[in-house]
Amino acid sequence: MAVSSNPSPLIWILAGEASGDVLGARLMQALRARAPAIRFAGVGGARMAQQGLDSLFPMRDLAVMGLVEILPRLRHLSRRLDEAVADVAAQKPDLVITIDSPGFALRLLKKISGLGVARMHYVAPQVWAWRQKRVKEFPGLWDELLCLLPFEEDFFSRHGLKTRFVGHPVIQSGARDGDAARFRARHKLADGARILVLMPGSRRSEVPRLLPVFGQMLARLSAVMPDVVPVVPVSSVVAPAVERATRDWPVRPIVVTDLADKHDAFAAAGAALTKSGTSTLELALAGVPMAVTYRVNPVTAFIARRLIRVPYVAMVNLLAGRAVVPELLQENCRPDVLARAVRTLFEDRAAAQAQKDAFASVLRGLEGPGGVLPADAAAQAVLDLLARKGQAA
Repeated sequence: MAVSSNPSPLIWILAGEASGDVLGARLMQALRARAPAIRFAGVGGARMAQQGLDSLFPMRDLAVMGLVEILPRLRHLSRRLDEAVADVAAQKPDLVITIDSPGFALRLLKKISGLGVARMHYVAPQVWAWRQKRVKEFPGLWDELLCLLPFEEDFFSRHGLKTRFVGHPVIQSGARDGDAARFRARHKLADGARILVLMPGSRRSEVPRLLPVFGQMLARLSAVMPDVVPVVPVSSVVAPAVERATRDWPVRPIVVTDLADKHDAFAAAGAALTKSGTSTLELALAGVPMAVTYRVNPVTAFIARRLIRVPYVAMVNLLAGRAVVPELLQENCRPDVLARAVRTLFEDRAAAQAQKDAFASVLRGLEGPGGVLPADAAAQAVLDLLARKGQAA
């Protein structure tokens, strides 16, 4: 590495939602293990705070999703963007790392492009799935892109963008390490209780759309499967909203915010209903048979369907290249349809085993290069970039 002119490089790091907060915290920890003098500033959540980040403003201000859902918050988001740009300009970091949240992160990278600061984006924008022409907007936004999916390195490199595959963080999430007996004992559940994991999302904009239909689904399901116990793992940010929204459910769910308890719930679960996204990979790692469901504003759905260029929305299906798990989206996100799907997941053992066999194949492709843990591979990429910019840690 080059000799550093700064003995303690400053990294300005941004995460805009719960999954990015986890990713950022692991990266910070892996960097400090290799370079203890590294300092951090920026925006993050509770997990990054545990690693010493004093967030510029609450990360929850950025956790919004949907073309229509974001409109009422545009002015507030614009103010937060200005604050972030001003802070980067004032702090003069050696490197800015933005994690996922492309709507906010890529605007930030563009606005700081004239400051002469090295820039890295972690988690590739999924333009390979929709609006592929947007890739033409990316040159000049970052010095290097770190991607989680093996095919992304080739996709972005073909467009002249320096890209590095570091593996998917789900591999080190601990999702497969839960204890079913501990979960049942902690929550005083009978051995015969059938545990159903319901994952409505980590964003405040997602919860109001999925929880009502989950509750109606349970009303139907409990009539034929009265032993089903719903468990809702969510971030602490949305937990109060979930508690309020589920008070009138026919079966009160166990709301889980602790990560270890969440993984124990996975170990005890016989089935899951989840939104699309990383949660499908977490459940796959834990070996939980699942169906994927999602519902957004009809206008958002209308636009998205005309832009999406991949055959599946569930990451498990996309990586497998086939429909490993059912996708019950938009008009199929209905109580009767979901109830039938859940009953099948619990009762059709052959179908459940077929899902688990497919999960194993998918997950092997998500390991970091050379078997290195994804956070370690990402940390090395950061140090390599600092070295190229003359700021070795």
